[in-house]
Amino acid sequence: MTDANHTPPAETRPRGHACVQACLNALGNSPGVYRMLDAAGRVLYVGKARNLRKRVASYAKPSGHSVRIARMISQTADMMFLTTRTETEALLLEQNLIKQLKPRYNVLLRDDKSFPNILVTGDHPFPRIRKHRGARTEKGDYYGPFASAGAVNRTLSQLQKVFLLRNCSDAMFESRTRPCLLYQIKRCSGPCVGRISERDYAALIADAERFLSGRSTRVQEELARQMQAASEAMAFERAAALRDRIRALTQVQSTQGVNPRGVAEADVIALHTEAEQACVQVFFIRANQNWGNHDFYPRTGAGAGADEVLQAFIGQFYADRIPPRLLLLSHPIEDADLMTAALSDKAGRKVRIAVPLRGEKAELVAGAARNARESLARRMAESATQARLLKGLAAAFGLDQPPQRIEVYDNSHIQGVHAVGAMIVAGPEGFIKSQYRRFNIRGEALTPGDDVGMMKEVLGRRFRRLLKEDPERRGEGWPDLLLIDGGAGQVRAVAGVMAELGVGDVPMTGVAKGVDRDHGKEVFHRLGQRPFALGRNDPVLYFIQRLRDEAHRFAIGGHRARRAKAAGATPLDDVPGIGATRKRALLSHFGSAKAVSRADLADLKAADGISDGLAESIYDFFHEKG
Repeated sequence: MTDANHTPPAETRPRGHACVQACLNALGNSPGVYRMLDAAGRVLYVGKARNLRKRVASYAKPSGHSVRIARMISQTADMMFLTTRTETEALLLEQNLIKQLKPRYNVLLRDDKSFPNILVTGDHPFPRIRKHRGARTEKGDYYGPFASAGAVNRTLSQLQKVFLLRNCSDAMFESRTRPCLLYQIKRCSGPCVGRISERDYAALIADAERFLSGRSTRVQEELARQMQAASEAMAFERAAALRDRIRALTQVQSTQGVNPRGVAEADVIALHTEAEQACVQVFFIRANQNWGNHDFYPRTGAGAGADEVLQAFIGQFYADRIPPRLLLLSHPIEDADLMTAALSDKAGRKVRIAVPLRGEKAELVAGAARNARESLARRMAESATQARLLKGLAAAFGLDQPPQRIEVYDNSHIQGVHAVGAMIVAGPEGFIKSQYRRFNIRGEALTPGDDVGMMKEVLGRRFRRLLKEDPERRGEGWPDLLLIDGGAGQVRAVAGVMAELGVGDVPMTGVAKGVDRDHGKEVFHRLGQRPFALGRNDPVLYFIQRLRDEAHRFAIGGHRARRAKAAGATPLDDVPGIGATRKRALLSHFGSAKAVSRADLADLKAADGISDGLAESIYDFFHEKG
């Protein structure tokens, strides 16, 4: 990959078609990626080409462009180019740059969440079954993805009834001396206290993995055979237990909705567009089972066509995910062969892309398309309501125009201990959870419980970082309105911090609960103006309450997590070379961290998993501290 950008400074170059024409002289016929920039240097568009010169030449023509492309060309003041070895490499680079730079005229996948899996652990004689999200770094077998945590939790709950597998941690497993409640309610086979042999438990694991792999018929047949045998032997209690497990297994399958017989593994991806908005529905089919669906609302780049939207979505969606063997699409994409090659390289096996026209596959796509259409209709109705609320908020707070980015701040602590500041973000499409931030408040000079000082620290850290990342204030990260939990004191303090940083022009309002600290009696404070209130039935007041309550919820969650972490901390956390496993072994052997600190060297060496060298390090650590 080589950089082929040798264009003169933007202020000396022509704009629009003339700018594009001037860039052609430096281009060859190799594949690569191009960027179109405006006069301020902001990236307007990122594209890829099999032949850079040929693709860029198409933009130099004065006619024949869509309204969107014509507008983009008219704003172009400079271009940058990066050549690649192959067009597939250009495609991958293009999608990475789009996700990184978020150009205005590109289709952008904004909700880039990870999806949960079911993990059957592989590092224990009695494997555990549990939910897993994130990188697949633990040993074991993974099944997924599932569309939501709720879908995983429902499936796990039913699988516990069917296969009686444990979900407790290894530490809990080792410490049990009698069966837990799950054993009592027939959700676990009790391996922790020897109520089942390792061999019989392995058989349950094998059945569970057969079910998760789509071979549930064999599992049901075996359970039915065992139930019949138990009934004939007049072991009616065992027969009843097996009957309950069969019912639970049937319930798992019924809650999954449509389970296609002819599609073992696929992602069903359907697009619906309307009024320059788009919804993409993705259904996850694994092991002939429907493991849920999720909707996405990509930014369409001011009116891109269905083929471009779907192709951009697929490229960005699988940028950090392994694709399944089959993608079933509602619309054809422009570079299907190229996308197939890119996804196959990523997966390390053949990946197919199809647009089915008949049969079961077409029915799956039609169902996903219907969901996309209905989801987009709901989204557009919610957006219209949100637009009215933002307009009302602008009128109430004297803003020039409806805010596009609102940041709401709150603190949570108990008498100043484990204090956490929280920032939540909202805009025309509701809460923007990917932009939420928490701040562990660490000001040593703060008086415990000093809410004003905490708010100053949080806002100072937030805007110092923002100024460092975007000193010209060009990006989308700058807020149009700050809402602060507090009254006149907080507003004056924060205004002072903002003025010191040179960003005192950002509108700011303090939200105080009023004399009775009751919903509906909020008082709003703005610097240099008299406090005021809104009518109790004003929709804008309800909107502000929702924003403040969301910030409060997010702050409390951070505080509780920090408090829980501190509660579980021990002096062993500071010993070099002691991780979670060795910490667990030491606590199990000695009973407490204090006992570890008082142990002599010989006793430390006798603990499981502790080498002689590590025992000496632990001994030296505590005795040097003392």
